[in-house]
Amino acid sequence: MSDETYGVPRIRAELLDFGQRVGKNRIARLMRLSGLHGISRRRGYTVTTKRDKASKALPDLVHRQFKATQPNQLWVADMTYIPTWQGFTYLAVVTDVFSRRVVGWQFGDRMTSDLVIDALSTAVQQRDAHGVIHHSDQGSQYTSVAFGERCKALGVRPSMGTVGDAYDNAMAESFFATLESELIDRRVWQTKRDAKMAIFTWLETWYNPRRRHSALNYQSPINFERAWASSHSPSQINPLPDGLTTVCFAAMDNSLHHGG
Repeated sequence: MSDETYGVPRIRAELLDFGQRVGKNRIARLMRLSGLHGISRRRGYTVTTKRDKASKALPDLVHRQFKATQPNQLWVADMTYIPTWQGFTYLAVVTDVFSRRVVGWQFGDRMTSDLVIDALSTAVQQRDAHGVIHHSDQGSQYTSVAFGERCKALGVRPSMGTVGDAYDNAMAESFFATLESELIDRRVWQTKRDAKMAIFTWLETWYNPRRRHSALNYQSPINFERAWASSHSPSQINPLPDGLTTVCFAAMDNSLHHGG
């Protein structure tokens, strides 16, 4: 089910969905007897931000208030690296604060402005969002002229926290902590292609549609959005695509054919 990553609260939520009412203490006892335990996210994070002192940082429109009342109000973005026997591949993601859903992502062999531009473009194409705040750190990729121009062309409002402060981009760091503890730290990939395929599968068949989040009342990002959409009229919401979209397949195909 969860590849042995779930702890007591998420297992209980899963059982409740199947109509099984089991107490937390009993679940904890059975897990202990079976030698099972949930995966804990590791403390700290890998600093990938390198600021270009010649570039001007944009204002912080978020001020650590990572809250949204509906989809496509506030997105957070960041990058990380994935080790393989062939060397590092890099992943840039864009996450919707409202539902914790990864709405855009891109792989690359270098941490360039094109990498974050492609992730942003995928998100906008998939979500049809206009006027959304895109919050990131002050990495040179996000402060580049090319990224700023792309935001303007797409109708996206860029926002930036301070340098080297995880709390100013805490939700993006939280996603990567989950990815690293539940997948990257538990696998060894021979090729970049293998790593990309594994992360693609994790994102689009597990994290977005099925992984339960405590902040979402133990619903998955897609199910949380579905529940919200069902209580609002179509005129109040932007399109919320489900599952494996054409945009994601196109991004994955592009990644696999460029750089491994």
